[in-house]
Amino acid sequence: MKDLYVRAESQEILKGLNLTINPGEIHIVMGPNGAGKSTLAHSILNNSSYQKDNGEVAFEGEDITNLKTDEIARKGIFMSFQAPEEIPGVSVFNFLKYAKNKMTGEAVRFFALKNELKGYMEQLDMNQTYIDRDLNVDFSGGEKKKNEILQMLVLNPKLAILDETDSGLDVDAIRTVSKGIQMYKNEENAVLIITHNAKILENLKVDYVHILVDGKIVKTGTRDLANEIEKEGYGKYKLE
Repeated sequence: MKDLYVRAESQEILKGLNLTINPGEIHIVMGPNGAGKSTLAHSILNNSSYQKDNGEVAFEGEDITNLKTDEIARKGIFMSFQAPEEIPGVSVFNFLKYAKNKMTGEAVRFFALKNELKGYMEQLDMNQTYIDRDLNVDFSGGEKKKNEILQMLVLNPKLAILDETDSGLDVDAIRTVSKGIQMYKNEENAVLIITHNAKILENLKVDYVHILVDGKIVKTGTRDLANEIEKEGYGKYKLE
């Protein structure tokens, strides 16, 4: 992301944001409410609710700034949502079967996918009967978030963007989400985690922590920066 300016309707939210993520890295973005964290995530996927006024989003050397969201996803970018949608009439299995087919362009083998799902669900401490339930319908908040991580594992993107996947979770569920990230992570992919809560960092090897304030990254550091924010808040980083 280079010199990115983004607005929603008449309000400018991102104001010249710059961020580079390399394969093999985990980046954390933290910031106060209204700083532009979720806007950053949605801008990468070119959500039509946000208007890019200037700047560029490039992925693997290609300008994807103005591509359609589904085209960007097929290039290997995944996003989990802070509030996952419920989709009545579409089972978890059929959703993932369709999504994987669209990602790879290849026919998905029924039993191979089902066994893969069961293996991941066991490690994520998910009830395996959820495979045949409607996507996120009557799931608890924690199960919805685990289901997002399950999708990430099955689709195996090159870049995973996790938008407050840990919000509203108890300590055990946060550990499970962290475990899922560890299962996914390797030297050829990357993770961007947007969070308010430094708890998710405890079980992850984090490369960079960025503080986003008023639409700009004002500080970059190590996980120690997240610990500082946890103790002291964002006061000294807020712009006048």
